[in-house]
Amino acid sequence: MFEQTGDEEKPQGWTPFILDTNGKRDEWVEPKEPVDPTKDKRVVVGLYGVAVSPVDGSVWGTSLGFPGYVVRVNPGPNPSETALSEIYEAPVEMNGYGVRGMDIDRNGVVWVSLASGHLGSFDRRKCKVLNGPTATGKHCPEGWTLYTLPGPNFESLKEPGSTEASYYTWVDQFDTFGLGKDVPIATGNLNDALLALVDGKFVNLRVPYPMGFYAKWMDGRIDDPKAGWKGRGVWATFSNRAPFHIEGGKERSPRS
Repeated sequence: MFEQTGDEEKPQGWTPFILDTNGKRDEWVEPKEPVDPTKDKRVVVGLYGVAVSPVDGSVWGTSLGFPGYVVRVNPGPNPSETALSEIYEAPVEMNGYGVRGMDIDRNGVVWVSLASGHLGSFDRRKCKVLNGPTATGKHCPEGWTLYTLPGPNFESLKEPGSTEASYYTWVDQFDTFGLGKDVPIATGNLNDALLALVDGKFVNLRVPYPMGFYAKWMDGRIDDPKAGWKGRGVWATFSNRAPFHIEGGKERSPRS
């Protein structure tokens, strides 16, 4: 639209994040104000990972911090005026916290890396409450399932978890890698690996060279579906903030 009109305003859209606490989008209270059952509520979240649900076209993202949120935005027919949001807090009661990058599967289930050393899944279909005056983040712990990432836990911690500091999770919706459709793969940043969750168990895809493999993102591609493993694969970028710490020394630079 910008190329067609030359107007930088027309192709852009903007909406605040508004929780539907009264059944429709209308006047709202501000983030520091208490919930008013007769109005909606604006919240402050910033989307880090972003994915579009193939189920209903809603936009999902993660909001960093402690414990962090997954956020759902339903744009509606006129997003600037009709978009409504839902926020779901990471399940601290299950020792899950610190959301990072995320993706979504073909069923609309969100998969997210957690700083607590877990791969978390959030299934909105399990929620008993979706909106209303109590739907302010803590209202759907039943939607969460946590899977402990490979690796030891911190010595002083008794709670379940792992020292693995996964940066991002990607979902192989179309079986580009051969492990099955909708397999979530987390970056194993302290495993020098990619961590694929297959039937509830992790497959550790270790990258032996160069040592210090630090994946930041990945995507899959099928070049020839009849060529077996030679015709398909997952591609990953890696980029540590200190690339000279990986094998190869100070001349090493980020790469894919």
